[in-house]
Amino acid sequence: MKNISMIAAIGKNNELGKNNDLIWHIKEDLQFFKEQTMGKPVVMGIKTLESLPKLLPGRKHIVLTRRNLELDPSILIMHSKEELLEYALTHKEELMIIGGASIYNQMIDEADTMYLTEIDAEAEADCYFPEFNKEEWESTILCEHNDNDPKYKHLVYKRK
Repeated sequence: MKNISMIAAIGKNNELGKNNDLIWHIKEDLQFFKEQTMGKPVVMGIKTLESLPKLLPGRKHIVLTRRNLELDPSILIMHSKEELLEYALTHKEELMIIGGASIYNQMIDEADTMYLTEIDAEAEADCYFPEFNKEEWESTILCEHNDNDPKYKHLVYKRK
């Protein structure tokens, strides 16, 4: 088993972000992200890394990019999906794919689990989470936040 998971907050139309930033900044959702990713390697593209205010404490950072880059020495750089999959097979820890859109698109068929915050709203976006067939996944609602504006819920999807 590869033990690859994805985590994202998406709108009604799978909106992810705009101008290399999150659309929604919901305190409880950011806490959910922290709880799900703490102590695990987080995998991202270079744009997502650049969008972070700083390296995320308590997590190993893996950047998937074709470019040769000089980054913080603590960041592991991988140059192909195949290299990342090999890493996943040789390391038992759960890899958390945290974005952006191109990384989600590359890895959607490899993921075993998805932690999605589904936000009951639409927004202008320039990047989207990939479409996926919900028939191929079992979903469990972890919690619903109906008192918030916008309303949202945390779900975990497990591949059937």
